Amino acid sequence: MAYKKKYAVMALLGVCAASGAAWWLQNKSGPSGDTAKPAVAAGTGSGPAKAAAVEVAKVTAMTLVDETQAVGSLRSRQGVVLRPEVGGRVKHIFFSDGQRVRKGQVMVQFEDQLQQAQVAQAKAELSIAEANHKRNQELVTQNFISKRSLDESGAALEVSRAKLALADATLQRLKVLAPFDGITGLKQVNVGDYMKDGADIVNVEDIDAVLLDFRLPERFQAKVRAGQKAQLTVDALHGRPFTAIVQAVDPLIEANGRSVGVRGCIDNRQQQLRPGMFARVNAVFGSRENALVIPEEATIPQGGRTFVVKVVPGDKPDSWVSARVAVKLGLRQPGKVEVLEGLALGDTVVTAGHQRLQKDGTAVRVVEMPQAGGGRAPGAPGQPGAPAGAASAAPGASTAPVASAAKPGMSAPAKNGTKNMTVTGPNPCLRGADAAR
Repeated sequence: MAYKKKYAVMALLGVCAASGAAWWLQNKSGPSGDTAKPAVAAGTGSGPAKAAAVEVAKVTAMTLVDETQAVGSLRSRQGVVLRPEVGGRVKHIFFSDGQRVRKGQVMVQFEDQLQQAQVAQAKAELSIAEANHKRNQELVTQNFISKRSLDESGAALEVSRAKLALADATLQRLKVLAPFDGITGLKQVNVGDYMKDGADIVNVEDIDAVLLDFRLPERFQAKVRAGQKAQLTVDALHGRPFTAIVQAVDPLIEANGRSVGVRGCIDNRQQQLRPGMFARVNAVFGSRENALVIPEEATIPQGGRTFVVKVVPGDKPDSWVSARVAVKLGLRQPGKVEVLEGLALGDTVVTAGHQRLQKDGTAVRVVEMPQAGGGRAPGAPGQPGAPAGAASAAPGASTAPVASAAKPGMSAPAKNGTKNMTVTGPNPCLRGADAAR
């Protein structure tokens, strides 16, 4: 029994000794009497913290177009359905389907025998009235008749002239004339048909110029104005761009959709477009040359303002640090945004890694991004992968080339998707719709 107690006491003393040694190792003092500090990370020693890895992009210049997209439909500059003013039987038809006609051309002639007889009767009555009035004028000078008889013959002469004008007008109403130059549609009548007044005969369309009607949200009503250009494509003529000139803007904002109506005009002397086509419209409000742009991911919205992190030279050679800059943005394009204030051409901005840059002056290291061709994306000046000659140039130097971002289809070349037709004369959109030709 005493033997077992002896071993238990020895085990307890061993546990106490091990606990004390562990406590002493954790709280031992250094040479100066201070508590020892944890060792720094291997390889860093007591030097500065490791630079934060970021991705960057250059501030470049390009042509930005202020535009918006809409849908619209085409309609004839002038279009009308011919209808007779009076009823009658069709005697002659002087046109064929799809024929080009001239203003004033007779299109349909109705039976007019009765009306021609009325005109002949009115002419005979007018002849008698003129002879009576002339004879009375001679007699009144010789005092053979009174002045009253002369007045009565004069009034009878005027009545005869009015009857002739009425008969002639009735006769002319039996002819249906083309109101303007255009192309006929498909006729709805045949010779011998009896037509009531107001019945459809044929439609006539002036499509040397076609109108484009589309609507824009009300926020654009201050930007759009007459004289601007709109680019459009139609599904029926895929890949063929056309240009419309804005002619008018509706002063009334539609209450239901809060949109404003816009009407443009397209030169269609090559007869490619037809009324009723569906159009996809690119309304162009203006363009800016050499606009400064950066990637959208470089912007940091915060507190109603927008910031970017710019990479600037540090205190030591070949070192780069971050600097937060407030900017003012302008137009936006897919993946890019215009910078109006705060940056200069060639500045380097951070596009990824903002969360590592909590304060200005943080050391940065540009991460090289591999490209599809197997190369590397240009880094900041002085960094590996930067363009040749950029090592000695500080960030902000104008080293980036000016790119042109004219969108395909923004201009309509004369040879792109057009027929081999000779077009002469002025643009019909630049003259009034009812101008004499």
